[in-house]
Amino acid sequence: MELTKSQEVNQALRRYEIRTYLDVLEHTPRAYEDMNPTREVLLLDKERVVFYGRIIRVPTLSRFSHISLVRFTFQTLAGNEFNIEAYNRPYLPKILKLDTKYVVIGIYDQKKNKVNLVNISTFNEITSKLPKPVYSLPGSVDQNTFRRLVDRAFKNVDNVKDIIPPYFIKKYRLLSRLEAFKKLHHPNDDKDLYLGLRTLKYEECLKFTLKTELIREENKRLEKNSKQHINTKEVDSFVNQLSYHLTKSQNESLTEILFDMNKTSLMYRLLQGDVGSGKTLVAALALYGNYLRNDQGALMAPTDALARQHFVTLRNLFKNTNIRIALLVGQTPLKEKRQIELALINHKIDIVVGTHALFSKNVEYSSLGLAVIDEQHRFGVNQRLLLASKGSHADLLLMSATPIPRTLALTIYGDLDVSTLKEFPFDNKQVTTSITDSNNPKIDELISESLKNKQQVYIIAPLILDDEFNNKVTVETLYARYLLKYPGKVVLLHGKLSQDEKLYALDNFKNNKYPIIISTTVIEVGLDVKTANLMIIYDASSFGLASLHQLRGRIGRDGSKANCLLIYDGNDENERDKLKVLVNSNDGFYIANEDLKRRGPGELGGYRQSGLPSFNYVNIVNDFKIFTCARDDSKFILQNRLEPTFRRLIELMKKEISNDKFTNV
Repeated sequence: MELTKSQEVNQALRRYEIRTYLDVLEHTPRAYEDMNPTREVLLLDKERVVFYGRIIRVPTLSRFSHISLVRFTFQTLAGNEFNIEAYNRPYLPKILKLDTKYVVIGIYDQKKNKVNLVNISTFNEITSKLPKPVYSLPGSVDQNTFRRLVDRAFKNVDNVKDIIPPYFIKKYRLLSRLEAFKKLHHPNDDKDLYLGLRTLKYEECLKFTLKTELIREENKRLEKNSKQHINTKEVDSFVNQLSYHLTKSQNESLTEILFDMNKTSLMYRLLQGDVGSGKTLVAALALYGNYLRNDQGALMAPTDALARQHFVTLRNLFKNTNIRIALLVGQTPLKEKRQIELALINHKIDIVVGTHALFSKNVEYSSLGLAVIDEQHRFGVNQRLLLASKGSHADLLLMSATPIPRTLALTIYGDLDVSTLKEFPFDNKQVTTSITDSNNPKIDELISESLKNKQQVYIIAPLILDDEFNNKVTVETLYARYLLKYPGKVVLLHGKLSQDEKLYALDNFKNNKYPIIISTTVIEVGLDVKTANLMIIYDASSFGLASLHQLRGRIGRDGSKANCLLIYDGNDENERDKLKVLVNSNDGFYIANEDLKRRGPGELGGYRQSGLPSFNYVNIVNDFKIFTCARDDSKFILQNRLEPTFRRLIELMKKEISNDKFTNV
């Protein structure tokens, strides 16, 4: 059945978790268009222009094989005339009128003295020049449609309850929640934006830090059952038998972890480090220490592919020991799954590696002593606590490949202790990063060179299908293109494939049967193919810096020379400057910090990834003072929890935690 326009909009917005009028108000603008008229002298080529005036020549429509073109002449209030062209908007001649005032936004073409239309709308003298909100939206929902929906939401939402207790609203001179939304959706000036954002930033920080403090409280109440003491000399003996040396920070982190594991209180520690800094080895050695105290260990990964990789790594690392290791993922056959579950109960398995299956209700442990969670930001708090609760208050070690400065980490991850890996196991990682356009012949030259040397190539795009967002390169189109160029050498990988198809693609890429893999960011997490030496990332500006750095970490892992090509065909200097951060630095701490500085509020786009908490309003670098202030206020709330408004907020946060909404600690 064909959907109406309204149904299409509602369906598209549901993908952004926008279902109610309150959800509409909470979806605040990501940017604002400057609606002040452009000075009409000395216009620059490719300059964004805003013209107020009227149409003086009836719009004409021309149709070609794949495009349509609407042309009309526009006279500004200053009396200047400009030719306007609009591609693929055949409906415009039916709605544009000669006797109506319009505002035209477009890109000026100096050579042809014309304007390529971006947007056109009617205006009145009072409201037309106010900042116009721009929202993160699905491709099928245009800005004007959502703006009208916002206006409707304000008319239909009578009572927006304040989350911030009155005590802090008065203390910091904050706005009500409803007034903050009005300031952001309908600002009169920059002061409105400042006041609205200030209130919602504080609210977001207060909620986040209060949840963190509640979890910390819960952790402090937990104590381990009687555990054997880990003989750290035995761990040292195992480390000394390895064919390589640990880095200084690997040794320091392992010492911190084993020290925590030997305490009576529960360990709740984050191990953070750059891509390739050796987090998995440190976690494996912690699991070895846990084995020495006769406890079981569990290592949980976010994907089947990463779980299988960890399983192989541990099996190879412990091949000369008596440690019994099992793999439990969603695709494990039912009969084998039952055998593993029985073996776990009877302590015939020492370490189990898997995905969400590790904390399903059928899985019970004889003596779970250590739970390790890789890429911890991809799991909710409840999932992490549920895995830990499978044991008698098991120690918990979380791993993250998005390193940030320690002071920032301790503030964001307030319920965790933090260990940081600062060096790499080898110092000769040689990855060269460059920005280029999609037509550069260097792309095919480097691919041919990699194939000649029997090395593998990653080709990345932000999207699977072209109907999800506008004007983005997709893996489907790239797969078709490169399959023609390199028949029999290309394999496709993305999240919508079946598990068997994903494993087929990964296995055959690893063994070099298909040396070129076309993929989305599903390869970002932990994939380790030592001989991959080339990565080509299309629409690179669509990704955050931290995500691009994670992707780049997949190549050059054996220390040989590698190349990362960031494909960017646009003209936005801000986007190009962002990409230059990667060209000029391989320091994950610096890159993560730059990523955080550049991220604006309300960036919800489904193809922007990060290993850090996701905030709608807060920039955790630029708003660090608000964060620390809210953290202190959260402690004050808990110290005075009998105060009625404080008590209501605490109960609300507990409810959100129990509903697993707090997924990105």
